[in-house]
Amino acid sequence: MKVLKITPVLLLLAILVTSCSSVRVASDYDREVNFNQYESYAFFKPGIDKAEISDLDKKRILRAIEAEMQRKGFTKSENPDLLVSIFTKTNENINIYQNNMMGWGYGWGWHPWYWGSGFNTVNRTSEGTLYIDLIDAEGKELVWQGMGTAALAEKVDKKQERINEIVSEILEKYPPEIKN
Repeated sequence: MKVLKITPVLLLLAILVTSCSSVRVASDYDREVNFNQYESYAFFKPGIDKAEISDLDKKRILRAIEAEMQRKGFTKSENPDLLVSIFTKTNENINIYQNNMMGWGYGWGWHPWYWGSGFNTVNRTSEGTLYIDLIDAEGKELVWQGMGTAALAEKVDKKQERINEIVSEILEKYPPEIKN
């Protein structure tokens, strides 16, 4: 009977661990653009100011983007080739896991002689979506957009690490692999 009680708990733990570590990423781009022409960037303040998150989280995101752009060989410039903007959305997910494995009675499932004292587990997670827009500075046109959706870190000491992971996975898609 102990195996039946422990298995759902382990399953729930495995679901929580895997759901917290994954980032779902997608990207889109203008197929007419030569991405080799871009070497420098700057942040697009009007777009960033519209992002509905705290200033602290904005700073974390911008630091992460800056580190990734530098890693890709871009330089920050007053006269950039690309403008970087962000947009964010958040959702709260509520998951209820029902466990009716406890109790005594006749056989499995619902039965008139079955008495159950099962329990429900409620799990709340905040999930955020970060959009990173790369805009051609000269033409002021969007040339690339990356999007990443993931569970957000709740503890302050884990936020920068989580944001770094999300930004890294999004910008891994840049530059796009153009197939002829």
